[in-house]
Amino acid sequence: MIKYRIYIIACFVLLAIGSVFSLKNLQFSFSFEDFFPEGDEDLAFFQEFVEDFEGDNNFMLVALVREEGVFDSTFLSKAHDFSLATRSLPHVLGVQSLTQFSYPLKTPFTITSIPAIHIDQPDRYAADRERILQDERFVHNLINEDATALVIYLKTESAMSLEQAKEHITGLEALVETYGFLDVHLMGMAYFQRELINMQKREVTFSAIMSSLLVCFILMFIYRRFWGVFIAITSVGLGLLMFMGFLAVTGRELNALSALYPVLMIIVGTSDVIHILSKYTDELKKGLSQKEAVKLAVQEIGLATFLTSATTAVGFATLLTSKVGPIKDFGINAASGVMIAYVTVLLFASASMSFFQVDQLMKQGKKHDFWDKLLDKSYQFSLKGTPFIIGGTLVMVLISAWGISRITTNYDIISNMPRGSQISEDFTYFERELAGFRPVDFAISTQGDYKATDYKVLKEINKIENYLHQFPYVRATTSITAIYKTLNQMHSNNRVDAYQFPATETKYKKYHRLAEKIPMLNPTILVSKQGDKARITSRILDIGADTIKAFGDRADIWISQNIDPSIIKVKRTGTGLLIDKNASYIRKSLLQGLALAVLIVGFIMALLFQSWKMLLISLVPNFVPLLFAGSLLGFLGIELDAGVSIVFAVVFGIAVDDSIHFLSKYKITRYKGAGVEEAIQITFKETGKAIVLTSLILFFCFLVMLFSHHPPSVTIGLLISLTLVSAVVADLTLLPLLIRWFYAPSDDKYQG
Repeated sequence: MIKYRIYIIACFVLLAIGSVFSLKNLQFSFSFEDFFPEGDEDLAFFQEFVEDFEGDNNFMLVALVREEGVFDSTFLSKAHDFSLATRSLPHVLGVQSLTQFSYPLKTPFTITSIPAIHIDQPDRYAADRERILQDERFVHNLINEDATALVIYLKTESAMSLEQAKEHITGLEALVETYGFLDVHLMGMAYFQRELINMQKREVTFSAIMSSLLVCFILMFIYRRFWGVFIAITSVGLGLLMFMGFLAVTGRELNALSALYPVLMIIVGTSDVIHILSKYTDELKKGLSQKEAVKLAVQEIGLATFLTSATTAVGFATLLTSKVGPIKDFGINAASGVMIAYVTVLLFASASMSFFQVDQLMKQGKKHDFWDKLLDKSYQFSLKGTPFIIGGTLVMVLISAWGISRITTNYDIISNMPRGSQISEDFTYFERELAGFRPVDFAISTQGDYKATDYKVLKEINKIENYLHQFPYVRATTSITAIYKTLNQMHSNNRVDAYQFPATETKYKKYHRLAEKIPMLNPTILVSKQGDKARITSRILDIGADTIKAFGDRADIWISQNIDPSIIKVKRTGTGLLIDKNASYIRKSLLQGLALAVLIVGFIMALLFQSWKMLLISLVPNFVPLLFAGSLLGFLGIELDAGVSIVFAVVFGIAVDDSIHFLSKYKITRYKGAGVEEAIQITFKETGKAIVLTSLILFFCFLVMLFSHHPPSVTIGLLISLTLVSAVVADLTLLPLLIRWFYAPSDDKYQG
């Protein structure tokens, strides 16, 4: 190592320069479609559904608010002009608003129309307001119940790219500013895409800076020497820089979970560098030369850190069992990052520290006496506190089981929105005042020779719509029946209560001949080109995934009991359904992933220790933090969603590191001739400090995420921080206890 140290350092300098230049190519992405469960039958059905119709999130809603009421001539004129101007915005295909809507009117000679709002006749506003607020087509859709918000509906292109979304929103915001509206709320996929990607960029930058500053402060407290801190920080920083460069060069996109990357890279790298530097300085204090100390540190700690990095990477790699794309990507990227950090720290830190003596890397003093006393007390407790350790573990397991039984998956969208942001305020406004955001579609497939516009088919569709109307959280329901309801209303002098599906087939046939003359609705988005399929489209409030699933199950049962299957078949679909299905997949893939991680890590342990006893000893303590993490979800009322599910992979991957370091040191000490108890005591003294220090750094680094504006990041940071505390406690209590159980303390010969 010393012979090639200059070349190693120079190589990393060049790699760092290359990484800096590649960062400009770093890509961020966000799309609800990313969270669709891969290979799911409902996803395949939805993709076919979209081909027949169109997506359910190709819209932008603009709520223009006037607290005194929207029925003001100046406001209505400005809103009307604004709605007309939005037609020229990039990627807008159509516009709807109350100021543009007209009721069809039958005259003796032809069919004409009258405006829903007589903008130029303020004396008719009261009558217009009363009529509109009784019309189910408009309330919650194009106006709120108090008539204090007017909604402009923009139909946009489907699946816009990030650049297209930015172009659309930028143009829309400029137009809003031009017209001088003071209170405006936006909602739509393009808006989500731009704002949440901006949040991702802020989160990555914030977590990288804050974690780096925190680690720098902790390392200064530990080493209190410039070169010790410099080598540690530089090693960790290089690992993070090259990881980000790796993502940029390979075209890996950063998604909603990317804020975790800087924290993970920093803490993994810091853990490795502390163990290597601690071993190097310990050997120098024993009188070894720099060359011998580096060689021993690389041999002993290099192997241990490789195993810890490999097991951590395995923990992340098990996320590949998930059906959710962003979680799989996180697993691949995090596993790659762990190994990049390992190689960087091992080579760069080892090459750099070989230039220095112990007093140049670390200040000696009372601080080290403190650690020696603390670890000696911990050792004594593990030796004499067996009843407390066993009893405490059993109590913790029972309490954790109770907490795990309380876990729910009733997550909602708002809990994943950035705190204190405009987009969160806008989302909340649409939930409170209007129809919300979550789309719900019912796909209608006609049977036999029936067509979607046949009377019997429409009658069945109308029955479903009437059923949906009884749920206060289901709003904005629309289907092809709207055309016939409108015609029925027209023939009843446009009375509000006449907006009903024609009661007889005779009336239906009469209206059917007129249907093509009504341009107010576009049937192509409600009926397929072949005429054998139709859709009921609606939006539902953000009441929680489990609650929505219960509603869906209830609707499915009602449909099976009340709809004639010889006429139509009905299936729920849409982006909301697919995202909510992740709940069941998350539970399944979580258990599969953890089981796979345990098997792989167990295999690694078996190869390392070549003993089934040591295999059990190494794995048992690492189930404790997993149980503890699960109990926290239950007791704190945290819903298990896609983001939170990665906590278990992170916890297991990191928690097992300390066990490997402890048992590796124990094994080496036993090989050197120490007895069981002596080896445990030496391990506490030499490796225990590094375990405690790295755990403290892990704890505080993840706590940095509490200052995030992204609620899932806050939750993940809190869960991992608290859980890793339980992991280090388990390692320093259960591990020595299990070793004593399986091996007689009087044994002097290592038995494996």
